[in-house]
Amino acid sequence: MISLLTGTVRSLTTDKVVLEVGGVGYAVSITPRTSAQIVIGSAITISTTLVVREDSLTLFGFLDAKERELYETLQTVTGIGPKVALAITGALSPDELARAVAAEDIGAIEKVPGIGRKGAQRLILELKGKLVSDNANIPSVAHSAVRDQLLAALTGLGFSAKESDIAINGTLTHLAEAGEDPAKLSVAELLKLSLQSGKR
Repeated sequence: MISLLTGTVRSLTTDKVVLEVGGVGYAVSITPRTSAQIVIGSAITISTTLVVREDSLTLFGFLDAKERELYETLQTVTGIGPKVALAITGALSPDELARAVAAEDIGAIEKVPGIGRKGAQRLILELKGKLVSDNANIPSVAHSAVRDQLLAALTGLGFSAKESDIAINGTLTHLAEAGEDPAKLSVAELLKLSLQSGKR
């Protein structure tokens, strides 16, 4: 999977950047907020996620790795696809969304294009406890090297990235509800729990 690109910006619109890397141009879908921070001709590093469909391969890019993690987490929510997830990350920063979910602020979320009241309610319900604001200073396995190892292990076992995310999130939620700290468990133990979660 292509997760990082470093190259020169060759063309730019509000929703797409073409990045030349080693003589190859990569078209990457971005948010208007990301576009505003990029200059044609400049050298940049962009965190990416590849969305595979039967008829297409689409790269989505973010200047902040935390935004990419949020984008991937959003797609674990029922009914949220790649384009709506991009619209959400373009409208709300990871901290803003984390605060809105924690406060159950439906109004802040339903302002995002493509998200109605029911969509905002479902997003809050499914992401409650899974997003951590930097301001909260709470250590979280949700965004860590441990999560990356679990994701790699599950995809290596044949799970899709989305299925792996759902299984990992289910495990972390279950542990949180049981009052257990995921950071105290080994990767092997977390993997075993995630496999069980993925089979439910």
